[in-house]
Amino acid sequence: MERGLYIAASGMLAEQVRQDQIANDLANASTPGYKPDRAAQESFDEMLLHNSSTGAAIGSMSMGTAIAELRTDLSQAPLSQTGNPLDLALSGPGFFAVSTTQGTRYTRDGQFTTDANGQLVTTTGFVVHGTNGKPITITDPSNVTVAPDGTVTSAGKTCGTIAVVSLANAVKQGDTLFSGNPGAKPAGTDIEQGYLEGSGVEPARAMVDMIVSLRAYEATQRVLHAIDDTLDEATSRVGSTTS
Repeated sequence: MERGLYIAASGMLAEQVRQDQIANDLANASTPGYKPDRAAQESFDEMLLHNSSTGAAIGSMSMGTAIAELRTDLSQAPLSQTGNPLDLALSGPGFFAVSTTQGTRYTRDGQFTTDANGQLVTTTGFVVHGTNGKPITITDPSNVTVAPDGTVTSAGKTCGTIAVVSLANAVKQGDTLFSGNPGAKPAGTDIEQGYLEGSGVEPARAMVDMIVSLRAYEATQRVLHAIDDTLDEATSRVGSTTS
């Protein structure tokens, strides 16, 4: 393959991945507990060029670029007051643990409610873990108090303590769920009742990033067309003679 075409095409593919990542972030700009991604870019190994007749080294040429990985920004987003007693936000590092059909997952999204059995669950129906690994059953959902340490009290009765864990090697599983290696509750982390952590997406920054990425895509696209036109012209002149 003509190296110029390969380099331009690899740049377009990298920007396409970046566009998809930014679009997903923007779609979750109002999702509580959502953590944005950042596309990490890397260059392919450079190729050493040699003179075809003498074999002397000319120099090196990059073979293009690619997205190495998507890194999730786990920084805490601002908390907003909702007044809902079952809306809980983590002030500090850490995650809530929930049971999903794929096993235990972890989230910063504290939009909780109760199911038909009175168990504390997420809005998607995943059961929230207590510190003993069991569900927390609330006797009176209209009268709930959650202490900063996660102790849940309903109608004067202690229902359990919400588990908060640290998470190593966190990997995003969907929009607000993560997998990873859980550990002890991080020091200095409290639960704020009646609050939700907002999305970590900054819409203005995301829009600027999208425009920059689109311009880069268009630039490499023009390079691709220029190389293609040059090759087409060279091919059309093969075997031609001038008087």
